[in-house]
Amino acid sequence: MRKKHHHKKKPSATKKWSAQLHLWFGLSVGLIVFIVSLSGTLYVFKDEIQNIIRKDAIELKRETIREQPLPIGLLREKVTLELNEKYPLSSVEIPMDKGKSYGFLYYKKGKKGWNYFQEVLINKQVFVNQYTGEILAVYDEKYDVFTILKYIHWSLLLKSDWGKYVVGIPVVLFIVMLITGIVLWWPQNKKARKGRFWFNWKNVKTWKRKNYDLHNVLGFYSSFIALLMAITGIYFTYPYVKNAFNFTLSGSFELPKEKQPKSPDSLLAKNNRVFDLAADETRKIYASSSSFRIPLNGKNKKGKELKNIPVTIYQQDGRYSERNVLIFDKYSGKLLTNRPHQNLSAAEKYSNANYDIHTGSYFGLAGKIIWFIAGLICTSLPVTGFLVWWGKRKKQGKKI
Repeated sequence: MRKKHHHKKKPSATKKWSAQLHLWFGLSVGLIVFIVSLSGTLYVFKDEIQNIIRKDAIELKRETIREQPLPIGLLREKVTLELNEKYPLSSVEIPMDKGKSYGFLYYKKGKKGWNYFQEVLINKQVFVNQYTGEILAVYDEKYDVFTILKYIHWSLLLKSDWGKYVVGIPVVLFIVMLITGIVLWWPQNKKARKGRFWFNWKNVKTWKRKNYDLHNVLGFYSSFIALLMAITGIYFTYPYVKNAFNFTLSGSFELPKEKQPKSPDSLLAKNNRVFDLAADETRKIYASSSSFRIPLNGKNKKGKELKNIPVTIYQQDGRYSERNVLIFDKYSGKLLTNRPHQNLSAAEKYSNANYDIHTGSYFGLAGKIIWFIAGLICTSLPVTGFLVWWGKRKKQGKKI
């Protein structure tokens, strides 16, 4: 009697193409995916770690707290004189909690150079006791481990203008790899489905099979969060991705341009207490917020001259998604415009939230933990994937 031969179902053309794309993209950009995933994963708990390390600089001693802080202008002058830096102070972040110190920032980028260290001219954080004027700590953020990790993740420490594409292109290919990985993972029948959701290593002794399962199973569970991380990442890199989000959410490719309000007070002599007036008004209007930032050098992040004083208010500590903006006349300190978060369009709200979604902080501590685990798995995928390919290569070599 002849034995029946059960032939395996041939893979579809979709699976064949997916396998080829998954393999060649993986081999071509696997190292960059590994570096970007690892640096991003290690960056996730930056705020929590720094709050512990810098506790003495952030939290003020009770006996030094007074009813009213010293004028911002006086504190700025004191920091400027003591540190004697080449560049002017950029901004000050003021916490609503009276028991926390002010954070003055020096930040300046240059146009020359090909890498991060040449591009960023200065990035220093200065913590000051706002009641006594004492400088509590100075941190050179340019060389801080978390800043380095951030710029490895963002541009591999290359100049940001073009370095972001050195990372952005592999991330686009990584998105294709994630999609093709899901296609390859998808079981052809119910019997095969059982072994795809969890490890079944009872009778498995070879490391090759275990490595394959690690790549297969962990890759599947992390792929959906990894897709979210990758898409929110290229949102920063490619304008057309941002435009697609804008159009989907608000029906327009561009975000509304902020109109600069005009004030007759611009003809007046500048009030020396302009920053304090802005700070006092901000505390009244957004008393329940976490902190707010005031620019001190009259320029925005791109180095352009500011016509007024925009004060950015952060609703929650460690999050940027819920932001309110107050605009004050830079001569008189008079409030000109109030732009609360709830009045923004859906596209504007998403634009503010994209960073928090990318890092997981949008979903609180639980989100950060999940993002951290997913990031570790993404870091392992190029390694386990390479070992799968290497194992098959060696096996094929023996057959010849």
